[in-house]
Amino acid sequence: MRIHVSFIDRVGITQEVLALLGARHLNLDAVEMVPPNVYIDAPTLSPAVLEELHDALFEVQGVQSVEVVDILPGQRRHLQLDALLAAMSDPVLAVDSAGKVLLANPALIALCGRESAGRSVGELFKDPDLLQALLDNNFHLPMREMQLDGQSLLLDATPITNAGGLLTLYPPNRMGERLSALHHDHAEGFDALLGDSPAIRTLKARALRVAALDAPLLVHGETGTGKELVARASHALSSRHAAPFLALNCAALPESLAESELFGYAPGAFTGAQRGGKPGLMEMANQGTVFLDEIGEMSPYLQAKLLRFLSDGSFRRVGGDREVKVDVRIISATHRDLERMVAEGSFREDLFYRLNVLNLQVPPLRERGQDILLLAHYFMQQACTQIQRPPCRLTEGTHAALLANPWPGNVRQLQNVIFRAAAICESELVDIGDLDIAGTSVARGQEAEVASLEQAVGDFERDLLERLYLSHPSTRQLASRLQTSHTAIAQRLRKYGIPSKS
Repeated sequence: MRIHVSFIDRVGITQEVLALLGARHLNLDAVEMVPPNVYIDAPTLSPAVLEELHDALFEVQGVQSVEVVDILPGQRRHLQLDALLAAMSDPVLAVDSAGKVLLANPALIALCGRESAGRSVGELFKDPDLLQALLDNNFHLPMREMQLDGQSLLLDATPITNAGGLLTLYPPNRMGERLSALHHDHAEGFDALLGDSPAIRTLKARALRVAALDAPLLVHGETGTGKELVARASHALSSRHAAPFLALNCAALPESLAESELFGYAPGAFTGAQRGGKPGLMEMANQGTVFLDEIGEMSPYLQAKLLRFLSDGSFRRVGGDREVKVDVRIISATHRDLERMVAEGSFREDLFYRLNVLNLQVPPLRERGQDILLLAHYFMQQACTQIQRPPCRLTEGTHAALLANPWPGNVRQLQNVIFRAAAICESELVDIGDLDIAGTSVARGQEAEVASLEQAVGDFERDLLERLYLSHPSTRQLASRLQTSHTAIAQRLRKYGIPSKS
């Protein structure tokens, strides 16, 4: 039976209380002092003895209450700590100031296959340098890779003031989850792809079917169209959605760095390498997805290494001799014509077919009609929030220019134009003069010389009317939209053969 005695604190009262139990020859398993309280665990205390003891305790000067409790506070804390450690999926161990293991959670014991308490950290990891590094740095170390029973783990050390430290071990894909979370978009799936144009609806419909298929996916599209958004959305709707999504731009790094980023490196692989080696994106994304942007820029050597990985899911780290096997889905993207590159011999044909099992084509912004205005207004709101300025909006006078611009840089260019306008414009209304889109009115790929000014003006006028007629399908609506007369619009529609409804 366990009892709780509360009292007015005074010198000697605890000894008097315990003396009463000792006089009755009661065995005490535990006594916890939390003045003005004492908690006593006496297994042989019976209800009959407690009734007699109750009266005797109240004869002690200062005793205020006596009650039966189910558990002592220290025992409760111990159970809570055990439950907390058991709930942690990552291996955790606490070590004392000499580097000896005080306690380990079940995940670590399961990993080692034996109890680790009382062992030295150096003995546990078979690395004497680790113990010395912990002691020299007061148990505060940058994350490093360790081997434990043949398994690669990342060790994170946190000092506990004057009491040693807490060591947590993470599989590489747990780090991948953290990296992935840093880049997580609030919008899930294809909600992140704003727009309702026929082109974007077609993309979403096809992507919804493709996303759930666990096979390599190749995303085509011009620069700035949002290929990574499509890749992230495809991952979010796949069976791998709970695992990491990690990206590498193949054009941003030289071959050697790209290889170590993708596949990691072994200890001592090169001068300046992190002690203990480093896992690459493939290991950190295990069970998840790796997105390879600008795959057309990948070197022939890395193409060969990626091809081998796609064949059986295994690879070797840079400078390593051990085979590593992971389960990763590859989504790649490019703005280049890979089939032409294959014909020219600059991209491996066998790799192309491995990557192009499934494919998606992301439309350029100029083919998305009224999505341009929807995105422009969204980016304006986003920019005002980002630079912490009062909300501003685009005037209707900007709409025609935004719709007519060919946007060679696509969504990314539109976002930059809107951001600059929000940052520079002092008014709450952003007008055509605030938009930096001069010089972008010549469509991409139209390099032939214009025959005359009249032709250039006519081509621009026809293109603008064709675009706007989709959302303003009558001469009166179109005239109101362009702030001109109904007669002038009707004449131009007839001139260009654009269907009209009077």
